[in-house]
Formats: sequence, C-alpha cells, structure tokens
Amino acid sequence: MAVFAQVVDRGGFSAAARQLGLTTSAVSRHVSRLEAHLGGRLLHRTTRSLTTTELGLEVHAGCTRMLSAAREIESLAGTYSARPNGILRITAPVVFGQVWLAPKLSHFLDLFPEVDVRLTLVDRTVDLIEEGVDVAIRISRELAPGLAARPLCEMRYVLVASPAYVARNGLPDRPEVLQEHRCIYLGYGAFGEQWTLQRDDERIGVRVPSRLTINNSAAILATVEAGGGIGLVPDFAAHAALGEARVQQVLGDWDFCEPYAGTVHAVYIPGRHLALKVRVLIDYLVG
Repeated sequence: MAVFAQVVDRGGFSAAARQLGLTTSAVSRHVSRLEAHLGGRLLHRTTRSLTTTELGLEVHAGCTRMLSAAREIESLAGTYSARPNGILRITAPVVFGQVWLAPKLSHFLDLFPEVDVRLTLVDRTVDLIEEGVDVAIRISRELAPGLAARPLCEMRYVLVASPAYVARNGLPDRPEVLQEHRCIYLGYGAFGEQWTLQRDDERIGVRVPSRLTINNSAAILATVEAGGGIGLVPDFAAHAALGEARVQQVLGDWDFCEPYAGTVHAVYIPGRHLALKVRVLIDYLVG
C-alpha cells in the first residue's frame, strides 16, 4: 500500500522506485500484488501514461491516511527517544532554500548524527499531512490555521541593478522614474506591475510594465548582473551579490508595501508529542 501511494504521488513507477530505493520491476510487482489482493485494477498503464482508476483513487486516499497514521506513531516514538533520530523531511521555497537553508544543514547533521534530512525545494504551498512533511519553510504575512509556526527572520524585497546598467542608464532617484527603466520581476500571482513604495510618510503607487518577467529570483538576479535591467528580488537572494558589489541597490531608502514583504516561518503540525528531531531542527534554525 505504501508503494502504491508513492507511485500515484510521484506519477510513475520509475519516480517511485527512485524515492523508495527499489527497482522499477519491484515497484511494479508490489502494485500487481495489491491489485490481485483487492481484486480490481488500480492503474491504467500504457507505455506513455499512467492514470488512476476509480477504485485506485479510493484506495490511494486510504493508503495516504494509513501512512499519515504511521508517521504519527513514528513521531510519537521519536518523542521519547533519548536522542533525535530518524528521517526529517523539510520543504522550502527554491531560492530561499538554496541561499539560506541548505548551507545551514551540514552543521545541523554534524550536531545530530542520527538524523537524516530530506530537503525538497518547491515554490508552492505543501500540505504537510498529505505529503508527509515534518517542517515547511514559508514566507508570508499570514499562515494557514491549524499549524504551529516559529518566526525565523523578516524578508523584504529590494531593487538592484548592475554597475554597468547604472553607468548606461543612470540611477533612479524617485519611484516614478522606474517607468523609464527596464524592470524585471516575478510577474505571477500578486507580483504584478503595480507597485507601492513608501518612505517615511510619503507613499507612491507606480505602474511598471515589463517586457521580461521570470518566476525565479535567482534567474532575475543573474539577468540583472548581466546588465539586463533593474530587478525586484528578495533581500536574501541579493545579499551575496550586494556584498560583492556585483549589483547595487536602487531606491534603497524606499520600502515596498504588500505583497513585497513577509516573515519567514518554520511551520509544523502542532501536537503534544512533537518529535524530538523536529524540535531540535526548529530550535537550530531559530538560533
């Protein structure tokens, strides 16, 4: 049942095999045995596609609940362990995970040699229960109800440009001047072309249409460093480039208003029996 759940969640036998450390043929045998035991087909399989039957959807939902219950039991046991141990599953936004979280994990593993980390970087909201995640790093002003969270740091967006671009095009001294420049930003969801900036009591709204939007802050920064324009990126993404003078901040005395700010949280499922491995990770990241 656990193998079948992975096949559906991963969208194929090969991906499930890699996740489980099995051969593809072994995964296929597990699913075939489950189908024989239940007396019905769970998957429609062709050389190019894999779809779930009506029975398969029902069975998958039950398997997911079973795995969730198993993880709760495992966490309960870990709570009473003398030392943190077991596999710790973490998710984080892609760029934040690359530049802030991942470099910190090596020392964490040195501190807790019986804990193994499985880090997944993905720019979407992960369902902790459904996907078996212990800790999710989220950047938001408001978090979903029913979850516990510890704040890690504040995050704000900044405008940056390369010295070469500034030399060619000048440095904006007011938000309104941004309309005369080539600006690059995320361009999806709430990240649109209408910006609001504030300095002390002065608040200005400006429309900044762009010929180029990119759904990844690291790629925006790379474009900026190549002289492609003024980029709007999270401060953690630009930190190293600013420190090494590969880029310089634009309108640094102005702050972006919503949605261009937030708090970075470590989010987890609350409960009386929080696994020790989860507790030490959160304390480590807060520290």
